[in-house]
Amino acid sequence: MGVQVKKLRSHEMTEGLVNAGNRTLMYALGIDKEDMNKPFIGIINSWNEFHPGHKNLRELAEAVKQGVLAEGGQPFEMNTISLCDGITQGHKGMCFVLPSRDLIADTIEVMVQGQRLDGMVMLASCDKIVPAMAMAAGRLNIPAIIVTGGPMMPSYYKGREFGGAWEVREAAGKLSRGEITAEDYDNMEKSVCGGIGSCPMMGTANTMSCLMEPLGLALPGCGTVHATQADKLRYARNSGKLLMRLVEENRRPRDYITKESFYNMMRVSAAIGGSTNTFLHIPAIAGSFGIGIEPEDFNRIGDTTPYLACIKPSGTHTLWDLHQAGGIPAVMKELGEQYLDLSQKAVNGKSWGEILSAYSGSHNTEVIHTLKNPVAAQSGLAVLRGNLAPVGAGVKKTACDKKMWIHSGPARVFDSEIEAVEAVMNGKIQKGDVLVIRYEGPKGGPGMREMQSATTALMGYGLGESCALVTDGRFSGASRGPCIGYVAPEAADCGPIALVKDGDMIHINLYEKSLTIDVDDEEFTRRRAAWKPKELKAHGYYLERYRKLVGSVWAGAVLQ
Repeated sequence: MGVQVKKLRSHEMTEGLVNAGNRTLMYALGIDKEDMNKPFIGIINSWNEFHPGHKNLRELAEAVKQGVLAEGGQPFEMNTISLCDGITQGHKGMCFVLPSRDLIADTIEVMVQGQRLDGMVMLASCDKIVPAMAMAAGRLNIPAIIVTGGPMMPSYYKGREFGGAWEVREAAGKLSRGEITAEDYDNMEKSVCGGIGSCPMMGTANTMSCLMEPLGLALPGCGTVHATQADKLRYARNSGKLLMRLVEENRRPRDYITKESFYNMMRVSAAIGGSTNTFLHIPAIAGSFGIGIEPEDFNRIGDTTPYLACIKPSGTHTLWDLHQAGGIPAVMKELGEQYLDLSQKAVNGKSWGEILSAYSGSHNTEVIHTLKNPVAAQSGLAVLRGNLAPVGAGVKKTACDKKMWIHSGPARVFDSEIEAVEAVMNGKIQKGDVLVIRYEGPKGGPGMREMQSATTALMGYGLGESCALVTDGRFSGASRGPCIGYVAPEAADCGPIALVKDGDMIHINLYEKSLTIDVDDEEFTRRRAAWKPKELKAHGYYLERYRKLVGSVWAGAVLQ
């Protein structure tokens, strides 16, 4: 018979004589009279044919509908947009990726509020789309669950296992230096991404998909189930069923997701070497729940959480290895009550203490290490401060060779990523230099592009262990090397990074979490007085509106 709910939000548009016109339009959809008394469930799908990570979501949406129908709900599928970060790298398109996050959250809010849905199941796989849906869950606060589409299976070429498109980008430098042949390079291009799913590494896509579990928006285990596994269909169907129970109980995200849930989420991210883009997404999601996350929280949690799973690009293992080793529940089991608040609830209503009691822990301690033998005593992410980044800057220490944890070098200043990449490719960067790429922040970009073309150029041209990169832009989760981003205040706001000159000595110390420059306050004052705002790049109506409305990086770069 399914769930029984006496009073639903959807009744606001289906009950009474005043809503006769609404009902006749509902009949036009082919539903019956009795269906109007069922909970109306939105299946929020970010499927499209131009995104490997989302191409399987139509099939998953059908499985979700089966679960909703089985429990007496009336599903309505509706779409929102999704950009592929990988396909947008290195050109103007990347300016639109971070801004798409808030747009996606807006579209969900408009549809769900406008048509008075009683609950929603949201389907997504990748970098900005999963965070957008989590933001929508916090904003709307109706029964909600997220189904993540899953990683692609790892691919092989000449016996080597690959972890995503970033490895081909790095190989471009090897091709230019004659270390590999054009035929090898061409074959690698065709082999590295062998099918649908999110890139099989701990980039932003899989980081955020995995973190939906400890946050309490996705079923335990869902994040690492791969796109082509039959189990993914079962997770989708069971998510549809569970959503109906959430509607029946009127259990909404803000009822059980607390600040401690976010701290659990951050602990898990620290343990799995999560993407630097969590610096943006976790505060943005928390803000949608009315919860504040500070830059210091990343350091406090990172400094006290062991690094347990070293996954590509930081390590040698793939998401498939992580899944086979037990996935996120196994990581949480190992962290245990020593590091996690196990009284916090998962989306299924059970406490994490209850859930983890059924798990045996890691199935492969070379992939998910034990507390007694961690990959490292601390996590990989750190927030740096100093006179070059008074508000903060972010780095993934575990993706950086330790000999570069302390580095001093002269600044080589560029006002765009493209200029910096050209300098690297033309041999104009010397070992020891610190590339400074500015006017790539949320306002300056606009849109805060990922600097993956720059980071892969450094690695591919053999400079990844001798040169550092400092930017007010951001990085892909695939980035490796001494890459410091998210510098705030950004150049467009006349932050110190706008005042750097070629040759200024920059000092990086990841042990002390500092980022400084040999420019004293008096000199900064003189330079600031002479500074003229750069004529910022124009990219059309949407990005100009975004530039005017976007807030602080360290508050999540959300629209105000």
